Amino acid sequence: MHILIAEDEQTTARALKLMLERNKFTVDLADNGTDAWALAEAGGYDAIVLDIMMPGMSGLEVLKRIRAAGMSVPVMLLTAKSEIEDRVEGLEAGADDYLPKPFATPEFIARVKALCRRNGNYTDATLTLGNATLDRGKFTLTADGGSTPLTNKEFQLLELFFKNPGRIYHAESLMDAVWGLDSESNIEVVVKHVSLLRQELRKVDANIEIRTVRGAGYSLEVRTC
Repeated sequence: MHILIAEDEQTTARALKLMLERNKFTVDLADNGTDAWALAEAGGYDAIVLDIMMPGMSGLEVLKRIRAAGMSVPVMLLTAKSEIEDRVEGLEAGADDYLPKPFATPEFIARVKALCRRNGNYTDATLTLGNATLDRGKFTLTADGGSTPLTNKEFQLLELFFKNPGRIYHAESLMDAVWGLDSESNIEVVVKHVSLLRQELRKVDANIEIRTVRGAGYSLEVRTC
């Protein structure tokens, strides 16, 4: 799952990013409303978390622009404001949830997961292709040869492939979707993780494979023989 967090307090933003990444989310950060809107407008997020008080543009203004553009992505407002009128204004502007600061980490994670379930792109807790099953709760890959745990990025990468079997992904698009727009890694990390996933697929005797499409990218397909 790909999440956008717009929060101008850097310590808070980094903490939220770390929390979500530990739960196998990919996270992009924005520290002002202008950048948040630009990223949101580009699309591709399963949920967006907006702080209301931000420089450039308030979280409420970003939310209003998101809804005015006809985007249905679930949005949670995250702010120190907790008065009833502030909550009402946010919800009436199109927010799906509202979480006042301070908050408990488990509650934040649970609310983000709930937001993703509201998204039309949400899929079941397990994804299946061929004889292989990806458990999105336990972060494991299972096939005829057994089960194996996946690392954070291995899981996120394989989840993307499972949700779109047969689709060809350029390495650059995998980089953006899994490592995030602010990642300092290079394309070689994608090549490395594709290689690791191929090993995991062989380890559990899965009848699916990540094919290299010359000049185009990678695709997850069921082996025909």
